[in-house]
Amino acid sequence: MDHLAFTLGLLTTTGGIMGYARKGSVPSLAAGLVFGGVYGYSGYLLHENRDNGLELALGASALMLITGVIRGIPSRFKKPVPLVLTVLGAVGSSYYYKKYKEFYP
Repeated sequence: MDHLAFTLGLLTTTGGIMGYARKGSVPSLAAGLVFGGVYGYSGYLLHENRDNGLELALGASALMLITGVIRGIPSRFKKPVPLVLTVLGAVGSSYYYKKYKEFYP
């Protein structure tokens, strides 16, 4: 369960750095680092079987999904960034929601 959190953390951090390197976007860098940090921390909590790791990963994934949808609607999801945010958020949200329902029926 922690593997997905670490993967999403790496992908979001890399995406934020790429957005800054290509376009000089400070908001992309900040969001990438924040989401990467949250996913990394939730992965750590999940790996150590500590409380709130699952909820933190689910919250970050849901927020990324919402952000991707909000950014994608004006462009009809033709731009790659909102599409990637939406897909990553949907994958994370569905996985962590499924795990949440398994642990808390």
